[in-house]
Amino acid sequence: MARARRRDPAAPFGRCEPKLLSRPLEFIHVEHLRHRELCQAAEDLAEAETLDRRLAEAVVNFLRSEMTLHVIDEEEDLFPVLRRRLKPSDEAGRIIGLLSGEHAADEKLSQEIASGLSAAIDAKATALPKPIRNALLAFADRQRRHLSVENAIVLPLASQRLSKRDLDEIARRMAARRGIRLRGSST
Repeated sequence: MARARRRDPAAPFGRCEPKLLSRPLEFIHVEHLRHRELCQAAEDLAEAETLDRRLAEAVVNFLRSEMTLHVIDEEEDLFPVLRRRLKPSDEAGRIIGLLSGEHAADEKLSQEIASGLSAAIDAKATALPKPIRNALLAFADRQRRHLSVENAIVLPLASQRLSKRDLDEIARRMAARRGIRLRGSST
């Protein structure tokens, strides 16, 4: 049975302050904490006897917007710059490649979950179908493993290898993606 959790309806997965964008590795780390909340919500939905529509809608919105932005941040900004800065002794290129592959697979699973949850909401279902429950549980499990690797290997390595200029450029691009202009940015 799902455990009862108190979530802020306005921010069920916590908040990530836009000012953190000026420190992109910290921003990504906070996003990872929010993704852990998303994993818990996915499990809660999968294990619940009745559908929590509000939570389901929050999961759909997060998957379709914030999760997508997060993956783009990593795939278009963090990972390419980090790959260029890696030393052969880091032996992390393969790990980054595996994480990129997981992003692609997780995107497909995210779309399946978002579509399934949306269909259940639209149909005013009282419970989720078994395939969506299974997808939610698989997603939560995969995401937790993925986040553990990123937090234990990628982010510490990035903090060692990336220059201030690298981090400033990553921050600028991440902020621009969200329609935010960072202080001191000329773009």
